[in-house]
Amino acid sequence: MALVTILSDYGDNDYYLPAVKASMLAINPQLNIIDISNRVNPFDLAQAAFLLRSTFRQFPKGTVHLVAINTTGGLADGYIGVKLEEHIFIGPNNGILSLLADQEPGIMVKFADLHVSETTFPAKDILAPIAAKVASGAAIHDFGGPLKGFKKLISRQSKVTKEQILGHVIHIDSYGNLITNIRKVDFDTLNPGKYTLEFSREQLDRLHKGYDQVEPGDCFAFFNSLGLLEIGINHGDGAGLLGLKMDSVVYINFHP
Repeated sequence: MALVTILSDYGDNDYYLPAVKASMLAINPQLNIIDISNRVNPFDLAQAAFLLRSTFRQFPKGTVHLVAINTTGGLADGYIGVKLEEHIFIGPNNGILSLLADQEPGIMVKFADLHVSETTFPAKDILAPIAAKVASGAAIHDFGGPLKGFKKLISRQSKVTKEQILGHVIHIDSYGNLITNIRKVDFDTLNPGKYTLEFSREQLDRLHKGYDQVEPGDCFAFFNSLGLLEIGINHGDGAGLLGLKMDSVVYINFHP
């Protein structure tokens, strides 16, 4: 299956997204193109990385992922293709791809000048054609040479001790629910059986199993399908009502 996903900050009101898709379909009309999201906040690398990291493993191995976030900045740092966990990622060398997994990619390629033209729309003119050709059977090696290392960003990590886990909000979904970087594996390892969750002006002494475990208007907290602590208000905008935002602090205090 020739499968390409797209992650971008283009939104739905401009010609950018259909132009990128048209560039790929002109090469292979049989491509299956899937949108991960095109509503990433403009130039928000952290949000883009979270969305891609949370979804790419659900696609079949061999899927090509086109990352079109701040692609014009790639004119300085170059454009790259990497192979990670049997998936192919194509995008600008701006650090997003360093946030997808803890391990280094198995293959890293910097696209050669032959394939990198001067353009104000590199996602359409540079990245989309390469993505379409790779999805159709070409190798990323066909478009450049080995890259020893790519630009790296450091993701915010939770701070874990025997007494406390201190985490931060790393994503706010369209419902106003807040996803943190507090991992279930850390909680399960340290939990003595009694604990308190603290965020905003709220305190909870128990975790829930889902959104509907509390009455509408009440706070919930549970470990979601990503294994991350999620908090919010049932049938309400948790971010707005709790006064929380990106990077807001969330605590789990353990009690012996």
